[in-house]
Amino acid sequence: MLTRRNLLKFAALSAAGTALGCSTSTTSADPVAKDKVKAPLFKISLAEWSFHVAMLKDKSMDHLDFAKVARTEFDIDGVEYVNQMFMDKATNQAYLADMKKRADDHGVRSVLIMCDREGDLGDPDEAKRKLAVENHHKWADAAKFLGCHSIRVNAKSKGSYDEQSKLAADGLARLSDYCAKLDLNCIVENHGGLSSNGEWLAKTIKATGKKNCGTLPDFGNFKVSPTEEYDRYKGVTELMPFAKGVSAKSHEFDAQGNETKTDYIKMMKIVLGAGYHSYVGIEYEGTKLAERDGIKATLNLLKRVREQLA
Repeated sequence: MLTRRNLLKFAALSAAGTALGCSTSTTSADPVAKDKVKAPLFKISLAEWSFHVAMLKDKSMDHLDFAKVARTEFDIDGVEYVNQMFMDKATNQAYLADMKKRADDHGVRSVLIMCDREGDLGDPDEAKRKLAVENHHKWADAAKFLGCHSIRVNAKSKGSYDEQSKLAADGLARLSDYCAKLDLNCIVENHGGLSSNGEWLAKTIKATGKKNCGTLPDFGNFKVSPTEEYDRYKGVTELMPFAKGVSAKSHEFDAQGNETKTDYIKMMKIVLGAGYHSYVGIEYEGTKLAERDGIKATLNLLKRVREQLA
């Protein structure tokens, strides 16, 4: 019976339960805790260069369909654009708005824009170096509009080891200042020449003195010259302290699904050991597999590595 004495007893028991951190609910499981999902060790994105044959050679795929393909065919939620795929559209607001809408419609994050063919940021000629910096401004503006966190640039130069570092650092510092106004990063990929020397690139990034100037370590681009190959594991280790992105380069795969030139377990241990847990971009450049098959093979490998290392 509901008496005053019973009510007082129930109130006392409820108070005791609260003090002990217990719930008076009859539900034993916490639905909120149950729905919590542990974040993955790293996220996976798709670099548009993986479709360079389809977009630039065969013309069988339109750049505007990139975000849709990434999501619907591979269930990838991050894309890394390449400016060569829409070279004349950097200032076309209607076109950029269409890109943004298509990415948003498919729940895809625009991660960065890889920028090439805009001049050498380390050109020995002051006027040409200045022009190269200015040529990149429009891509920084486009990246900001699309919601990217960075533009990826090159640190190409000429001269001695130290001269090239000084010149590239100057151009990168100027461009980084512009990007900082847009809350963007200016990141450099090891992409041939001295930039494929991990020690040189790390030194050059340090010399800029800019917090938003970083690296995009690529697993495979360590060919300094036709006769000189830099150790890829050493290079990635040297570049990871400045990394604001990572490029999972792939070419060929063995029967077990492993990349034949890069030990992905070893490489991802280096990446994760540096405290990096953001997007790792698939960049397939092989010839034995069709582009879509190469992307799938790289995606499967990254997922397997992620599960194993977790």
